[in-house]
Amino acid sequence: MVIGARGTEALIVTELEQLGASRVVAGRAQVSCTADYSTALRICLWSRVASRVLWPVCELEVADPDQLYVALKDVPIEAHLESGKTFSIDCTLGEETGAGTPFSHSQFITLRAKDAIVDRLREQRGARPDVDRERPDLRIHVHIQSGRASISIDLSGEALHRRGYRGDGRAAPLKENLAAALLLQMGWPDRAARDEPLCDPMCGSGTILIEAAMMLGDRAPGLLRQRWGFSGWAQHDEAAWAPLLAEARERAKLGLRVLDKEVRLFGCDSDGEAILAAQQNAKVAGLEGRISLRTGDLDGLTAPVDRPGLLLTNPPYGERLGEEADLPGLYARMGDVLKRSFPGWTAGIFTAQGPLTKAIGLRPTQRAVFWNGPIECRLLTIPISTNKVLSTDGPGWRKASTASEMFANRVIKNLRHLGKWARREDVSCYRIYDADLHEYAVAVDLYEGWPEGELPGEKLRYAHVQEYAAPDTIDPGKAERRLNDVLARLPEVLKTEPDRIVLKVRRRQKHGQYEAQGRRGERIVVEEGGHRFIVNLHDYLDTGLFIDQRALRQRVGAACKNKSFLNLFCYTASASVYAARAGARSTTSVDLSNTYLSWAEDNYALNELDPRHHRLVQDDCLHWLSAASAAGARYDVILLAPPTFSNSKRMEGVLDLQEDHTSMIASCAGLLEPGGELYFVNHFRRFKMQAPEGLVVEELTHQTLPDDFSRDARFHNAWRITRA
Repeated sequence: MVIGARGTEALIVTELEQLGASRVVAGRAQVSCTADYSTALRICLWSRVASRVLWPVCELEVADPDQLYVALKDVPIEAHLESGKTFSIDCTLGEETGAGTPFSHSQFITLRAKDAIVDRLREQRGARPDVDRERPDLRIHVHIQSGRASISIDLSGEALHRRGYRGDGRAAPLKENLAAALLLQMGWPDRAARDEPLCDPMCGSGTILIEAAMMLGDRAPGLLRQRWGFSGWAQHDEAAWAPLLAEARERAKLGLRVLDKEVRLFGCDSDGEAILAAQQNAKVAGLEGRISLRTGDLDGLTAPVDRPGLLLTNPPYGERLGEEADLPGLYARMGDVLKRSFPGWTAGIFTAQGPLTKAIGLRPTQRAVFWNGPIECRLLTIPISTNKVLSTDGPGWRKASTASEMFANRVIKNLRHLGKWARREDVSCYRIYDADLHEYAVAVDLYEGWPEGELPGEKLRYAHVQEYAAPDTIDPGKAERRLNDVLARLPEVLKTEPDRIVLKVRRRQKHGQYEAQGRRGERIVVEEGGHRFIVNLHDYLDTGLFIDQRALRQRVGAACKNKSFLNLFCYTASASVYAARAGARSTTSVDLSNTYLSWAEDNYALNELDPRHHRLVQDDCLHWLSAASAAGARYDVILLAPPTFSNSKRMEGVLDLQEDHTSMIASCAGLLEPGGELYFVNHFRRFKMQAPEGLVVEELTHQTLPDDFSRDARFHNAWRITRA
């Protein structure tokens, strides 16, 4: 008996017949066959799709768990388990053994089966055998079906999907044998024989690509395994195993010649850590250098070679790795990329059954059902038209609706007005649209700059689009169509490339607002009032520069000439750059994040600031405030810009802006030199100021909101505070 995932039975039948089994019959998540012991071992070594291989011992008539105990105790199990060896019991139940039957509780059945074997061996040998649930020498499988118990030896031991190359410890959405099943279903062996390439644009830790390489290189999937279930079986015949292993090793050596001819396997993922894991897994599998792996975002994906091939991928579908609300946009972008960059290819998309499949926007010609654990999934086969869509048509082939003309006209009108203002103010990044039309609930920020590391030249245009989460009353399909309108119209209106339109979704964050959302690592340099800053449009919810605070930065900078400046919760220290460039005697910038302090260092270097006079301190700002007060530190100008809420594990306690701002302001005021100024800013819309007594508080909110944010009077809150 061979066990496999539901949906893979037909593939297992084909495998077993090719490996020499006869009388092969498929059941539900299992396939029975006739095979001698050598063939059973070959199946263990070479089956790419099976989960377990079971060698039958006997069948018993059983009516309830107690009868199972009596019948199993009469089985000469000592012939299968040597003295001193450990064992475990795996129990499975047929469909008719559910609730209301004597066999409704698998754990109790497992316990009775274990008791029968322990009691039998104690009577036969005078010693109780040990049970090891994790790494037993012998696994005994009990299956209850139609009043009969099938007792088998599990020849595989650990499940066969554990090939031995995965060592990264990352949660994987796809087991190795299911990845192999997808490849076989898509006809990868025949495609490989025709020299077709394979691409996985969301490759994660590389499972699909490594399984494909093993097929291409004629490598047995079990070749790296160190433990087998049959190794601890008393009746195992090593003479039958040794030649099978030697043959597999020789075939693997010959297969490397095929893999070394040309790299035909290509993987990409936006998560750099996943790519590192994939590279390590490929190395352990003996496939280093045979798979091309790189970090890159889906939007910038292009076909890796100039001939059609197979694109096979397992994108997130909300059950494990992705947040469901964010996924329709991802699937729509995936469809865009396929149509634009992979003409003539065949795509295989493996995803859960549901509306996400429609979001791709391409019609599948086949749907194959596979179960990924308890989740019913579909493998969609999608032939992609050879009519390549030009990038000037917008993101993919999707056309904007005629109703989106009003959105385009509003952006053009805003851009015409604000463009003159931006040039006059020497500003290269500013907001050009903020849900002006309620049908199009997005904010659009224009960034003009050049890629980091390149010499300044003609500025490129980028758009940072933030979609506000739609209310539950809005039809998700309608919201998705409107977002598509936005993404299709912006390249045309802004006269830029579609891959320079970056989409984010604004909603309450489960994690910190500064935590990484991706790992693309692409940064650009922008200019503001004679200063230069690095921004990252892709990898974080915020870009590294709060463009609504530029007027406040100007005010703070002007107040710092020949003075000492303290910047608390400094983020990427843009205000410190203003202060230093304005002639501050010294600046001290404090933040808990090493990532953003490193970013601040880059901003300092970009503006040619001397680090000897401008300190960057990694610390919990509340802890640092207490220590600075105790040490008697004093500053002429302080900027306090705390987040609305933070519960970072590295902080001492939790920061709640509304509850904690009074004490924070009081602590900062205690650090001011006579005549000193404290500037306080936040983005909490429901914030209510409760200043400590003895301070003079002047609200600057309206004075510090620039023209491009004037439509939203509460976008930020700002005050100037001095000691009375």
